[in-house]
Amino acid sequence: MKAFILSITISLYFFSFSFAQQITLSGTVRDASSGETLIGASIKVKENASGVSANSYGFYSLSLAKGRYTIQVSSVGYTMQERAVELSGDLRLDFSLEPANQLETVEINAVSSREQIESPQMGVNKISIKEVNNVPVLFGERDVLKTIQLLPGVLSAGEGNSGFFVRGGTTDQNLILLDEAMVYNASHLMGFFSTFNSDAIKDVNLYKGGMPAQYGGRLASVLDVNMLDGNNQRFGMDGGIGLIASRLKVEGPIKKGKGSFMLSGRRTYADLFLKLSSDTSVNSSVLYFYDLNLKANYQLDQNNTLYLSGYFGKDVLGYANDFDFDWGNATGTLRWNHVFNSRLFSNTSFIYSDFKYNVGVYTDNNDLKINSRIQNLNLKQDFHYFSSSRSNLRFGLNLMRQEISPAGIDASEESDINSLRIENRQGYELAAYLSHEWKPSNRLSFIYGLRLNSFLLMGPGEFNTYDSEGDIIQTDIYGSGKLVKSYINPEPRFSVNYMLNENSSVKASYNRNTQNLHQLTNTTSSLPTDAWVLSSNNIKPQIADQGALGYYRNFNDDQYEFSAEVYYKDMQNQIDYKNAADLQANAHVEAELVYGVGKSYGLELFMKKRTGRLNGWVSYTLSRSKRRFDEINNGNWFAARQDRIHNIAIVGMYKFSDRWSFSGTFVYYTGNAVTFPSGKYSIGGKSTWYYTERNGYRMPDYHRLDLGATLESKPGKRFKSSWTFGLYNAYNRKNAYIIDFRENENDPNVTEAYKVALFGIIPSVTWNFKF
Repeated sequence: MKAFILSITISLYFFSFSFAQQITLSGTVRDASSGETLIGASIKVKENASGVSANSYGFYSLSLAKGRYTIQVSSVGYTMQERAVELSGDLRLDFSLEPANQLETVEINAVSSREQIESPQMGVNKISIKEVNNVPVLFGERDVLKTIQLLPGVLSAGEGNSGFFVRGGTTDQNLILLDEAMVYNASHLMGFFSTFNSDAIKDVNLYKGGMPAQYGGRLASVLDVNMLDGNNQRFGMDGGIGLIASRLKVEGPIKKGKGSFMLSGRRTYADLFLKLSSDTSVNSSVLYFYDLNLKANYQLDQNNTLYLSGYFGKDVLGYANDFDFDWGNATGTLRWNHVFNSRLFSNTSFIYSDFKYNVGVYTDNNDLKINSRIQNLNLKQDFHYFSSSRSNLRFGLNLMRQEISPAGIDASEESDINSLRIENRQGYELAAYLSHEWKPSNRLSFIYGLRLNSFLLMGPGEFNTYDSEGDIIQTDIYGSGKLVKSYINPEPRFSVNYMLNENSSVKASYNRNTQNLHQLTNTTSSLPTDAWVLSSNNIKPQIADQGALGYYRNFNDDQYEFSAEVYYKDMQNQIDYKNAADLQANAHVEAELVYGVGKSYGLELFMKKRTGRLNGWVSYTLSRSKRRFDEINNGNWFAARQDRIHNIAIVGMYKFSDRWSFSGTFVYYTGNAVTFPSGKYSIGGKSTWYYTERNGYRMPDYHRLDLGATLESKPGKRFKSSWTFGLYNAYNRKNAYIIDFRENENDPNVTEAYKVALFGIIPSVTWNFKF
């Protein structure tokens, strides 16, 4: 760690000395109408074409020689602002951009039109909320997670499911952040809706390759979601009323121009319709979820700003007095932005995350409760040093404590089932990182860095060591605060971009990631009741090495963009379960696991039309994801559950008039790899299925068309409203949700497969308002 800090000090000294003769222009870029900071806004010098992008808090820093310059500031969806400046010393200059009139031209991506070809960052998709709002989805509920499933390299976890796979990874290998806080289960109603209410979201970034060094802890991807800060100019309210859910957002200034707040809520009301049933078991049941997003910020002075944000969400299911099930997330983030000087920006964050579920079963003499919880406390310190217009450094530290309370059973005294207590587990992760973005010439640019990750598993508790058969070979008891096991893993990151000409470039990247939190599941989608475990004396950290190569090109004055990426990922210490494993409420769950390796590789093609009345994109992914375990399939490679060979998504949006717009999406993908019985045999007159290889069969191919239309209110009024109409699965395709097997009613010797389809055609309508 001392060597790491020394390298940062030397780097800062070197860059400070190298550019000491330059003058620094710095400031913050905001939305003039709301005061929201504009993430990724472009700041360019007209005379020499140099420039930078604003960071995650809208702050920029640009180093220039003395002289007179014309500064151009732009962001997608805003009118470009141009300002002449005379630089004789360091200058603080803030910009406020006016939203553009976009009746004729609609941008569908929050990223600069040239960033994909000029930046060395690979495998990143930046998604605008306008894009999310225009894509038709299930029940008309706008959904960030459903939108990213239409991007190359991102696969849906199943019909209507908000879970997703990235480049052959599992759902738990995605790091999902909401204002820097970890979200463990980002879905409602068993995955049919995500926890992200788009009314409260400002910015969404998905990293699936060349992951920046400031992120860590997952193998496949990072989904970084930022909430709106709130309007610091005037009070406002907007929301919507749909068939199954309604939402409302309120925002306004705490002190005009200095601070603001945002409060957004959403709730479903399927439980209200249950009350209409004449069946007492049904009308006494419950079925709903809610979300609550809160955020406030206050600018203490020009160099200091405080942010406080939180999220609270919960699902509640219950059937009469027989069963109840609830689960939910809670997060909180306190942040302090500090500008040390015109080149050094700091963000300090204290973060809390919590996920828990509770299950209650009430039957005669068998009442029981099952509870589980994950808690996370996280302290982050990040620095961004703008050494020059061609060079900037990011470095920081991260200390995180995670505690898991595994699912146990609390049975009543009269119950025939025994209570089961499973010990809590806690671990600490300490990470330090250094990343340098450098542009030595107009054609060549790099991002390279190192993240050093250390994991410590701590007592108290009883810790078993298991052999390959699952038998205990050693038991050790550790007191509170005692170290049980530690792992240290360096994670190098490297990306390079070479501009072939003004409109095209090639990129290459390599990155290593490690993961110390593991989800145990035997389904393709992530369920609230899935068990989580930390790295231990039995479970080693998962490790992934990924290399990628890409070609990028813009056409017709940046109206069109095309990209092609190939990747290969090698994975170590992958986790699967033994045949007939018991993963729930098991004090010896680690004895049920097997460990092996994995690999995934693929080709991703992406073509997008960015502007005009008709815009949209087409994405295609050709990929494979495989695993190998000595204990499964005789040690041979087999397809992972999330292995899909072909995946196609087509998205179109058409602005018909000032008031009417239409949209549509079509998706097609190869069915998941699944394990089906290869035969059956009889024992004592009872039929038993016979299984051979793991994931040796395929579900049927999936395809679906969704349509949407939006009618806007007449422009020019303070009160605005719109009607959004949708058709999910417009041609009523009966896609297989599950395939099961049964004996033929007429001939028990004949086994037949049957398909269960979840959704047919589903219409939706939502009324949205804003004032």
